[in-house]
Amino acid sequence: MDDLIEIAKRVFDIEARAISALKQRVDRRFLEAVEIIFNSKGRVVVTGMGKSGIIAKKVAATLASTGTPAFFMHPAEAGHGDLGMVTPDDVMIAISNSGETDELVSLIPFLKRFNVKLISMTGNPDSILARSSDVGLDISVEEEACPMGIVPTASTAAALAMGDAIAVALLKKRGLREEDFALFHPGGSLGKRLLIRVKDLMHTGDEVPIVHPHTPMTDAVMEISSKRLGVTIVADADRKIVGIITDGDLRRGIQRWGKGFFEMKAEEVMTRNPKMVSGDELAAKAVSIMESYSITSLIVPDETGRVSGIIHLHDILKRGIV
Repeated sequence: MDDLIEIAKRVFDIEARAISALKQRVDRRFLEAVEIIFNSKGRVVVTGMGKSGIIAKKVAATLASTGTPAFFMHPAEAGHGDLGMVTPDDVMIAISNSGETDELVSLIPFLKRFNVKLISMTGNPDSILARSSDVGLDISVEEEACPMGIVPTASTAAALAMGDAIAVALLKKRGLREEDFALFHPGGSLGKRLLIRVKDLMHTGDEVPIVHPHTPMTDAVMEISSKRLGVTIVADADRKIVGIITDGDLRRGIQRWGKGFFEMKAEEVMTRNPKMVSGDELAAKAVSIMESYSITSLIVPDETGRVSGIIHLHDILKRGIV
């Protein structure tokens, strides 16, 4: 078992050194590659065979999710019609450790014929692919983590890291914000936090529990129970918000006044100046407000201070905002 642990540590050390060595190769060629992609009017076509192909798929996905339109093209399929998807405005990134992969080399005449910019990521700067590229990025490694030196391990780690570096550099150059990133991930947790607003989740219309200031507490209790939100808003005839009554107010009121509590009016029990949130505010911000005051509901007013809706913590949790 100790031997296996040592093998694992050796793999980590070798791959860490391979990635660390790339820092010395971030030079004008790296900048040229980023500029070519940034100034392109088309997409980035990422390609590679075998293990390099798997890395190419991940690089394409990372580029696409960070604001650079990109897709993976299998080099073996490219020569059988898929090259029809490539336009002169596109940029191709070809990943090959040897730089001599037949399927990739066979694409070079087409790319030259249609003036498609080619960026290569190879472990051999003197290879055909590297020499035929507009920009050749050196991702060579001293050794593979595989004890036989055959299985791509450190080399694929280096290729992946270089692809990530390009994607992040482009992200920075494009000035991508969290909000922009969220647009590409509407189904993810970040997208939900940054795209879903209070107005998207709040209860409106007949779903909103609301009573008048002079409403008897017996009726107010019925309103709270029927709307199932644990609260009722107290508003005047013009729906102007004047207070709120919560489950907690009911418990405290019964303890304080006993049966006489139900003979009281809503305005005598309500909490004045209730906590509110704008409908245009992010749902995540509503959660923060609720946590700050240890409450589970927020009133949503319109621009005149009238009732627009109400949002409950459960509505937010159901959407996976937090």
